[in-house]
Amino acid sequence: MNDILNPDFIRELTENIITWLSINGINILIALLVFVVGRWISRRIVNLMRRGMLRAGVDETLTSFLCNITFYAMLAAVIIAALGQLGLNITSFLAVLGAAGLAVGLALKDSLSNFAAGVMIILLRFFKKGDYVTVAGTSGTVQSIKIFNTFLTTPDNQLVIVPNASILGGTIVNVTANDTRRIDMVVGIGYGDHIPKAKSILEELVASQEGVLADPAPTIAVSELADSSVNFVVRPWCKTSDYWKVRFALTEKIKMAFDEQGVNIPFPQMDVHLFKEEM
Repeated sequence: MNDILNPDFIRELTENIITWLSINGINILIALLVFVVGRWISRRIVNLMRRGMLRAGVDETLTSFLCNITFYAMLAAVIIAALGQLGLNITSFLAVLGAAGLAVGLALKDSLSNFAAGVMIILLRFFKKGDYVTVAGTSGTVQSIKIFNTFLTTPDNQLVIVPNASILGGTIVNVTANDTRRIDMVVGIGYGDHIPKAKSILEELVASQEGVLADPAPTIAVSELADSSVNFVVRPWCKTSDYWKVRFALTEKIKMAFDEQGVNIPFPQMDVHLFKEEM
C-alpha cells in the first residue's frame, strides 16, 4: 500500500500513461470516431430498413426481428473495426471470441434451442401478434413473439410465457388464422318429440340469427340416437370474430324456442326394471 502511495511511483505511472497516450492517442481518437460514426450509420440503416419493410406490409414481428439482427451484426463489425484501429490482433481476438462463444453455447444449450425455435416461428409465420392460438397446451392471444419466449394473454387476462422450443415441438392451433369458422353444436330432444318439428325450429333460428353466413350453408341433421336423447348437429358458419357472440346467442334462443314449442331437452336418465323373485 505504501509503494502505491509513493510519490515516485505515482510520478512514474503518470509519465507512462502520458507517454502511452502520446503514442496511441491518435489511434484511440480514430477508434472512438469509427465506433461512434459506425454506430450512428448502423442505426440510420436499420431505421430506413424498418420503414421500408413496414411500408411494404411486412409483419411487425418479423420486421423487428430482422432489424435487431441486422443492427447487432453491423455493430459487431464496427467494434471489430475500432479494435483493429487500436492495433489489436483481430485474428486472435476472433479466435478467443469463437472459443468463448462455443463454451457459452454449450452452457446455454436449452436457451439456444429456444432461440432457434423463435427464429423459425418468426420466419415461417405460424402465427402473428393478435392471433388466438393453442400452443404447448395453453390457449391465448399472442401479445408478442420474442427470441426465446412467446407471450400470450388468456381470456381471463393472465399473462402466459411459453418457451419457443415447446411451441415448435408440439401442435400449433391458430384459431383466428382463417376469416370464417364453423360452430359445432349438439342439441338433443326427447325420443317422444317430433323430429321434423324440432328440425324446423332449429333451421328457422339459424337462418334468422345475425352473424350466420349463408355460404357455406349451415348443416342441421340428426346425428345420433343416444342413450337419453335424439341428437341433432347444428353447424352454422360465421366470421371468426363473431364466433362466441353467435354461439352464445344460438344456445340461448334454442332453449327458449324449445320451451315455447313444447320440445323437450332431456336429462340423462336410465330406466331400471325391478323383478320380484318368488321365494
